[in-house]
Amino acid sequence: MRNDDPAAASEDLRIQIPAGGWVVGTVRRPRRPAEEPPRGVVVIHPATAVPERLYTGFAEFLAAHGYVAVTYDYRGTGRSGSPRAHRGLRMRDWMADDVPAVAAWARPRFGDVPQLAVGHSIGGHALALGKGSRGLAGFVTVASHVAATSTIPDRAERARVRLILRVLGPATARVLGYVPGRRLSLGEDMPAAAMLEWSRWTTLPGYFFDDPTMTAAADAARVTGDILAVGFTDDPWATPGQIDAITDRLTAARVERRTWSPADGGVERIGHLGFFRRGLRDTLWPELLAWLDDRAGAAPAQEDGNVRFSARKPRR
Repeated sequence: MRNDDPAAASEDLRIQIPAGGWVVGTVRRPRRPAEEPPRGVVVIHPATAVPERLYTGFAEFLAAHGYVAVTYDYRGTGRSGSPRAHRGLRMRDWMADDVPAVAAWARPRFGDVPQLAVGHSIGGHALALGKGSRGLAGFVTVASHVAATSTIPDRAERARVRLILRVLGPATARVLGYVPGRRLSLGEDMPAAAMLEWSRWTTLPGYFFDDPTMTAAADAARVTGDILAVGFTDDPWATPGQIDAITDRLTAARVERRTWSPADGGVERIGHLGFFRRGLRDTLWPELLAWLDDRAGAAPAQEDGNVRFSARKPRR
């Protein structure tokens, strides 16, 4: 048990993936009496090559408001193993194996409380394709979009991303067996096969929906329940239209769309990664928290200057 965070008691987790390998992450629990159950469980599924530490502040925020928060790294990234040792892992393997395994691990461990999820970029893709979304009271996708490079509005950014994803990334993947993401400004180092699949998908107008080896359209059409899809006006990749290209496939679900600007958050920039930085703790994070609260069926109440919570029936 780690006690470095005053708002939450933290401990490491290690989950064996049935397909092989391990996922390493962190569980943050609210500091409350042992007999008082958490308000719910929120699993945060990360973006491609984004280290778990990006989500630390947001996970602590959730724990401070009564939730168990789970963060982790995909296999072959961050703390979840060497990318060289996982060179054959594809992006679809993270979605089909890692995301459901972490969700299944979390489901029975914290009592009979609502299960929720937040998926960032590919983490949201997985949820939108029904991976790890079984039994959830609702889930949020953050900057999850059809990531075809042809749709990037800014010409210079489009050229830069194409250079990385179609030339430098694939070349280093084939030569080294992994991609040195930190050197290429992609984030964490990642397995070769994941980069090669990512590169191929970005050439398709419909991204993985146009991959004949996937069943993405049918998978998305089967997803049900409440979904909040969030985007940002200054995200150079996840434009509103490309986020809609995902949510439009969720025909059986109840989808709410929100697009926030940096001004809404009181910051100069949000972009593709900035939502999970602590500068939005007092502005946009509470809005997402309120949506989660509504699905969890918990009503906040103020008492003696401290936030306390009372249960109410979930809204049908």
